[in-house]
Amino acid sequence: MQKDHSVSAPATPTGRVRHRRRSNEVPSEASKADKSHLLVNDRNKYRSMLIRAYSSIWMIGGFAFIIYMGHLYIWAMVVVIQIFMARELFSLLRRSHEDRQLPGFRLLNWHFFFTAMLFVYGRILSQQLVNTVTSDKFLYRFVSGLMKYQMVICYFLYIAGFMWFILTLKKKMYKYQFGQYAWTHMILIVVFTQSSFTVANIFEGIFWFLLPASLIVINDIAAYFFGFFFGRTPLIKLSPKKTWEGFIGASGATIISAFVLANIMGRFQWLTCPRKDLSTGWLHCDPGPLFKPEYFSLPDGFPRKEVSILPVQWHALALGLFASIIAPFGGFFASGFKRAFKIKDFGDSIPGHGGITDRMDCQMVMAVFAYIYHQSFIVRESYSVEMILDQILRNLSFEEQLALYMKLGQIFHGREI
Repeated sequence: MQKDHSVSAPATPTGRVRHRRRSNEVPSEASKADKSHLLVNDRNKYRSMLIRAYSSIWMIGGFAFIIYMGHLYIWAMVVVIQIFMARELFSLLRRSHEDRQLPGFRLLNWHFFFTAMLFVYGRILSQQLVNTVTSDKFLYRFVSGLMKYQMVICYFLYIAGFMWFILTLKKKMYKYQFGQYAWTHMILIVVFTQSSFTVANIFEGIFWFLLPASLIVINDIAAYFFGFFFGRTPLIKLSPKKTWEGFIGASGATIISAFVLANIMGRFQWLTCPRKDLSTGWLHCDPGPLFKPEYFSLPDGFPRKEVSILPVQWHALALGLFASIIAPFGGFFASGFKRAFKIKDFGDSIPGHGGITDRMDCQMVMAVFAYIYHQSFIVRESYSVEMILDQILRNLSFEEQLALYMKLGQIFHGREI
């Protein structure tokens, strides 16, 4: 009788072989390759770089055209970006099987989205809207009344969505539906918090939107090329392709670019003047002391005797420092978020870049800082005529404004006598 010499696996009490649980983390490319490996030596990366560069040229060209068109078109661009970001983020937790059992449930997400849009932009742009229709008495009264009750309208729109959600709850689907409800509200907070600051920056002057946004783009491009040609040392495990060489090189390039770009942009009133209404005409204003050049003498040996520097350039250095050191952590956060969901990109709408959300991660952090910096260090603390007029138009009815006008007339007449 022949013996079986094969060794059998030790049996467990249940008769099944136990396997060690594997990690869900995707091994980084840096761990697979030699740490001294440069991306520039990888020929497969050149095709990716060309695709990325081609789409970047189209994006920069389109962005420059929208900047030329003015404040209203930039705001429209921000709205389009928001819609794309919301669509990409809504899709992350979507399950087709559950959605088929909940007809119309996706429409509820967009109901909350446009309600939030009405609330946020109604609060931010109420004065610009009122100033746009001051010449027409009927429209002025209609818009003023609409702005007065805007919060009530938005509240009841939200309550309608809340009731809609409750009425669509289905047995065995509660966990999925409540998860989607919470996910929708988190998306609205992320998207509209940063976009509200972005739009506020636009109407304070395109300069305060364009410079921070440009610095993020410059930092991203510089980090890519410095890392591509010189990157050896991994920067952070969340983003294996990020290197210290790219981070440091991009920081220097961004800070220098901030100082230079502020000098160039600060000389155009189209970029520095705030917009008080929703028109699209050319702007003319007193640029203020921040945008008036100061001249400094240079020592002997330089080809020029003096150099002109705008005071705003010193503020631009702070923006450049933030864009190069702090803002990239928005990208690291997004990288960790994508690894948690086991996805490479949020979408595929931009060839070589991924989705819209992939391009906006650092911009969201930068927009909030730019607004806070502007309000804290740029805007004067004293009350101005524009600020008082804004409160009058926003909080007083037409009859009360007329009574104030008559009262001021009596005061001025009495002073003349």
